Amino acid sequence: MTMLDDPQTAATVWPAAYPQGYAVVDVETTGLARDDRIISAAVYRLDGRGNVEDHWYTLVNPERDPGPVWIHGLTSDVLEGAPLFPEVAAEFATRLDGRVLVAHNAIFDWQMIAREYARAERVAPVRQRLCTIALSKELALPLPNHKLESLAAHFGVVQQRAHHALDDARVLAEAFRPSLHAAARDGVRLPLLECRPLTEWSDAPATPRVGYQASYRQTSWRPSRKRPACPYPNPGRYEPGKPLAQGMRVAFSGDTSVDRELLEDRAADAGLHVATSLSRLTSLLVTNDPDSATSKTVKAKSFGTPVVDEAAFTQLLRDVVPVPQTGD
Repeated sequence: MTMLDDPQTAATVWPAAYPQGYAVVDVETTGLARDDRIISAAVYRLDGRGNVEDHWYTLVNPERDPGPVWIHGLTSDVLEGAPLFPEVAAEFATRLDGRVLVAHNAIFDWQMIAREYARAERVAPVRQRLCTIALSKELALPLPNHKLESLAAHFGVVQQRAHHALDDARVLAEAFRPSLHAAARDGVRLPLLECRPLTEWSDAPATPRVGYQASYRQTSWRPSRKRPACPYPNPGRYEPGKPLAQGMRVAFSGDTSVDRELLEDRAADAGLHVATSLSRLTSLLVTNDPDSATSKTVKAKSFGTPVVDEAAFTQLLRDVVPVPQTGD
């Protein structure tokens, strides 16, 4: 028996800074893009020590094609009589309220949830999230990869229905508890990240737009957007205290309160180059969490790339210096 298993000593060694409750979440969706929809959701509520309090599951009618049925198994016929997201939003919110959202690749689940609440003109009551992939890295677990099935196998958790939201949430809850206890035992800081509910949203149509390519083939079903190339040369790095200039390469990392694609569109419309990765040529990184250990923030620090938050960037977008026009 470890000290954490001993009820007489657990209270004295459990980190006081750890959260008081968790909501282990899994959502299945019609795809991976910003205009895709949730088709099922499950939540396991856990107390501060990772013990299960209750669980909840619902189907959701996405009002569109269900996407990769070969993955999640939910057909249009199955979803036809399911409630719409606004009809389950209140119950979903009660499951999340006051708890840290825990998910495997949590940024994806959080973004899908935030978008659904934004569509419903509501705000998801989530302030922090914890990714179990990030936690497994912090714990240096000897996993062959970062798939949920590998994490489950490490802790001896048996999967019954992979890509079924309720079973995936159960599996994750069972794997999260020993991970949480290992972190507490070893004094590991939990990799908590702030969640920013969307304050501005513009829904995109489910059918492909000009400049979009969408595919739901089994090998690749991520709709991808291709922006026109920035017509201006890169003038170099942003200098704090000065305005942005057309042609600067701007990268984004982490949650934004305005939908990321809207923010990127505004940057492109202002004549900036929206970069999907960060390199020595990047002029500026926009992030609300500069201390996070994402690949972009780590590279920005190593390259000395200037960093600003979303609010500052929004202000800078109002006065972007145009490229000088040359005469004929």
